[in-house]
Amino acid sequence: MAESNGGSDPSTPRKRADARRNEQTLLEAATAAFVASGVDAPVRDIAAKAGVGIATIYRHFPTRADLVVAVYRHQVEACAEAGPALLAAGGSPHTALVRWIDLFVDFLVTKHGLAEALQSDDAAFATLHDYFLDRLVPVCGELLDAAAGAGQIRSDITALELMHGVGNLCIGANRDPRYNAPRMVEVLIAGLRLR
Repeated sequence: MAESNGGSDPSTPRKRADARRNEQTLLEAATAAFVASGVDAPVRDIAAKAGVGIATIYRHFPTRADLVVAVYRHQVEACAEAGPALLAAGGSPHTALVRWIDLFVDFLVTKHGLAEALQSDDAAFATLHDYFLDRLVPVCGELLDAAAGAGQIRSDITALELMHGVGNLCIGANRDPRYNAPRMVEVLIAGLRLR
């Protein structure tokens, strides 16, 4: 699957602006469909939500695996970009961390069927876990460092430890309506505060 080029690699052709807009619209429609119905949501529903024909989806994403990978990467990028933006917004570093963790939890608990899809033998999914870690661990680390540097949280937890803890609290969130993953993560994050 080719990604749009921001101009950094001259060997990769840039997509036209309308093609980039179509792709963005498709990714947003597919994300909404996956959240509502899982990764097996009908392509025709995604096309209708995006206001395009089915052929347009297949032109951008030749297989369902290509679409799933693109949605996953799109959401990882949104989460990665949110961290620095939250820090720059001028609130406390702790508040930025809490808000980012909320976004991360939302990312984790709204992936109906994605975990199972990622466990499949499809080669398209092979590098996604590393991509996820490469993009999000540094962002979480930056937020943790800022909050610890401001004396707002303890400094003896790593980004990977925190992300594993949050991820483990989110496992199965959609299987039991009595289980409130965001509430449990809130308890975890409260444990980081310095008294």
